[in-house]
Amino acid sequence: MISRRGVDSHALTQPSHYYRVRRMEKTFTIDEANRTLPLVRRIVEDLVRDHHLWEEKVREFELATVGSSPEHPDVIAELLQIEAQRLASDIEHYIAELNDLGVICKGMDTGLVDFRGQIDGRDVFYCWKLGEPSVQYWHEVDAGFVGRQRLHPLALTPSN
Repeated sequence: MISRRGVDSHALTQPSHYYRVRRMEKTFTIDEANRTLPLVRRIVEDLVRDHHLWEEKVREFELATVGSSPEHPDVIAELLQIEAQRLASDIEHYIAELNDLGVICKGMDTGLVDFRGQIDGRDVFYCWKLGEPSVQYWHEVDAGFVGRQRLHPLALTPSN
């Protein structure tokens, strides 16, 4: 079972670090992606929520530091920095959970994820976004979200 509690002591300070994606060997069928979706949905909901909170804390921290200096640190800014670092660590953990499942996070703000798959023998990504009921789209590996196409209705029929 995948842990939802462990928090990595390494705190992130920039969103670009969140996108550390290792090459996934797992290839999903559409059925497998949809069966994984309940857990993926819970992780992505937490990820999106905490990403928005992190952005808010970073903005508050930046405002709080305007009047501070090394000689006169702002206590509120220090608390905001600690909270932002905690949230960043949680976000890193959520992304690691998705990676462990073989799912690639593509958008922390929107909850966009990809599942590696195949269509007609070529590698593609099945694409899902928070709020969608199931995996219903795909795109070429190099196309991204703008290249999303609806899966053929027959592909969405569960196999027996």
